[in-house]
Amino acid sequence: MAFIRTLLELARWDKRIHLVVGDLGFGVVDPFAKEFPQRFINVGVAEQNMTSIAAGMALCGKMVFTYSIGNFPTLRCLEQIRNDICHHHANVKIVSTGGGFAYGALGASHHATEDIAVMRALPQMVVVAPGDPVEAQCATRALIARDGPAYLRLGRSGEPNVHETPVDFRIGKAIKVAEGSDLTLVTTGAMLHIAVDVAASLTVNGIRSRVLSMHTIKPLDTEAIVAAAKETSAIFTLEEHSIIGGLGSAVAEVLAENCERHVLFKRLGIGPMFSPMAGSQEFLRESCSLSVKGVVQTLSTSLGMSLSC
Repeated sequence: MAFIRTLLELARWDKRIHLVVGDLGFGVVDPFAKEFPQRFINVGVAEQNMTSIAAGMALCGKMVFTYSIGNFPTLRCLEQIRNDICHHHANVKIVSTGGGFAYGALGASHHATEDIAVMRALPQMVVVAPGDPVEAQCATRALIARDGPAYLRLGRSGEPNVHETPVDFRIGKAIKVAEGSDLTLVTTGAMLHIAVDVAASLTVNGIRSRVLSMHTIKPLDTEAIVAAAKETSAIFTLEEHSIIGGLGSAVAEVLAENCERHVLFKRLGIGPMFSPMAGSQEFLRESCSLSVKGVVQTLSTSLGMSLSC
């Protein structure tokens, strides 16, 4: 897993780095626990305590990563994150694995579909959702180099590498994955490979798509959004998250406040509802029209064109 490998590597050089978990993720965090037993804490099934302990350690000069599945280190600990971490600008990095429907088979309690909206509303909080393992590695390094609260939203593991060469990764700056002048696909997190496949399908239909990996939702790359609005005729946001409060909402705010030119805009994500179904990530994405075929069909309707997939 790109995150833990990078954390382990950097912890050998930076003694401030500590890892606190809530009785989950042992298969992933074991290498860290074995090499740094004095810098690893399992607090048990007590995520709120995990968060407050991490804040206290950070206020003593340590850099602390909390780690658990999707909603557990985020929504369950919202008051502690707000009052203990953000209010004190504590150097705590909250890491969730399994963003979106990655744990889809475990039901709605494990569907992390509102976390970005909640985290981006908190003052001081930086929100990052890497698009592939390459970006996850870069994001871990970038967050360690930056003091203060941050939220790192990861996939479950096993996501394909989209980037085949090193990337210029900077917090708050989008990565242009594909050039295009007809429309722009803006995506975040593990949907990046879907966006790239959608762009390939659109190319077959004669449409040149710009693909932006918006790995940082807060602070958002306003410059990249404004440029897309000036240089392409439509912007579509693509996220495995509620369309309320996530990437699409953040991009809409930029367009409303910064762009005079009219551009077709649509958010593609999960509607304002809990999934009534449990199943694989692919099955649930399909149910929300977030597969390649589903996205192309939505674009066909929005653009008033018959697009093949």
